[in-house]
Amino acid sequence: MKIEHIGIATPRLDDALRFWRDALGLEVVHTETVEDQGVRVAMLPVGEPRIELLEPTGESSPVAKFLEKRGPGIHHVAVRVADIRAALARLKEKGARLIDEEPRRGAGGCLVAFVHPSASGGVLLELVEHPAQERS
Repeated sequence: MKIEHIGIATPRLDDALRFWRDALGLEVVHTETVEDQGVRVAMLPVGEPRIELLEPTGESSPVAKFLEKRGPGIHHVAVRVADIRAALARLKEKGARLIDEEPRRGAGGCLVAFVHPSASGGVLLELVEHPAQERS
């Protein structure tokens, strides 16, 4: 298990990129819109882990609700797991509160699932399993 990325919520991706890409000099290696999660994302590597900038695509997006309640900033920490279903089963067995009991598709074709902040000391945790071709 290792840190996959740190998700940062921002009202406008282009504004956030002025700092992360233009001022800090990080390279945007991937952008996409994840329709079912209501976000537009940009991935910027910082060594092996990445910064994932998240812009809501609508008012009902979980990221839009986060921004309304807390403002811009760290939204979640993501860890890479080899087997997301096994990780979810272990967490459930240990009594952790899960947001997603089944994985769903996330950015880059990965399987993702979220663990409620009450289970992880106030931090929204995302589990990420990469597609099979990237695991080997």
